[in-house]
Amino acid sequence: MRNLNLLILTTAQLVAVGGTVFIVTIGGIVGMELAPNARLATLPAALMVVGTAVGTVPAALIMQRITRRYGFMLGLCIAAAAMLLAGQALAAQSFVLFTGATALLGFTIAFSQQYRFAAAESVDPARAGRAISFVMCGSIGGALLGPELAKFAERGSTLSNAAYTAMALYLALAAIMFFLRRTDAGDDVEVAAEAPRSVGELLSQPLILTAIMGGVVGQAMMTYVMTAAPISMHVIDQFSMSETADVVRSHVLAMYLPALITGLLIERFGVQRIMAIGVAIYVLTIGAGMAGHHYLHYSIAMIALGVGWNFLFVGGSTLLVRSYRPQERFRAQALNDFSVFTGSACATLGAGAMLHGFGWNGVLLSTVPLLLAMIWSLSRVRGTPQTSG
Repeated sequence: MRNLNLLILTTAQLVAVGGTVFIVTIGGIVGMELAPNARLATLPAALMVVGTAVGTVPAALIMQRITRRYGFMLGLCIAAAAMLLAGQALAAQSFVLFTGATALLGFTIAFSQQYRFAAAESVDPARAGRAISFVMCGSIGGALLGPELAKFAERGSTLSNAAYTAMALYLALAAIMFFLRRTDAGDDVEVAAEAPRSVGELLSQPLILTAIMGGVVGQAMMTYVMTAAPISMHVIDQFSMSETADVVRSHVLAMYLPALITGLLIERFGVQRIMAIGVAIYVLTIGAGMAGHHYLHYSIAMIALGVGWNFLFVGGSTLLVRSYRPQERFRAQALNDFSVFTGSACATLGAGAMLHGFGWNGVLLSTVPLLLAMIWSLSRVRGTPQTSG
């Protein structure tokens, strides 16, 4: 493994997740306090996901043109600008500015989503799952950082100062990213033995389609439930901000702690089997959430949501890099992330309205069709060998 690359990318993942978790934790609550209509409370979180979906194709094209190193540096500088705007919006109590800041931050998340692919390209293809898991372990630190930033207001500071702190972290990371080495696949040289397949041809490949669906279903259900959970806890069920932040932290830790072993599990049991286990754990999320509205019910549901996401998202990413040809990497990665975050944006946009109209149980039950679609897709590729083309 190129240890320097993996260390830099892991640090980058920590900061990116910390900033995202901070905004997710406060987004619905700030929206509830500032939005002109309660149904718009989740708009900041939704626009963050929309921004990510919009940014996926430009991020891939930018990195294809100027290399991953400079593409990542650009994304981090834009993220710093987004946090500066968020701090100003929170200080001015402006809902419009805050939603603009979250949308801009979402655009930069499209760049950070490429960290896992850069990690996979830095190692032998057979070890791609392990490299992806290694980098995503950085998110464990992000899971601790984000809620701590959200608690600034309860420690005598302000949320705007927390946003400015996140801005400084993004700028420092942009400087560190300068030392990222070029991956084995090459950032600016494409393999030209065969022309890359079209988007339609890529989607016609069952393994690639299943890989993309793993990311779409995993991310859509996670962001959908995660967007509704802080509002359901803090606003509806009257849990404190500290209690709500602690559940969010548990959820995000559950998303990334399994990354310590997910790559090894994939090598031992196979990627499709790990993805199937992820679906089963999502079923546990629904059951635990519908069992009651106590702190324990929220905690179990959100922890299960995190573990299920990890198995589906890491599994889908690993399956994807094993299924496309080297010259197709930017196209396939852009297609994957655009699909993942477009689906996630649609889910997040509907979370507030679903919670407002049908309650927490309605949110949970409405995820069942997603899980059925994932089961169908996995059944189609059961036993299919994974190749690069």
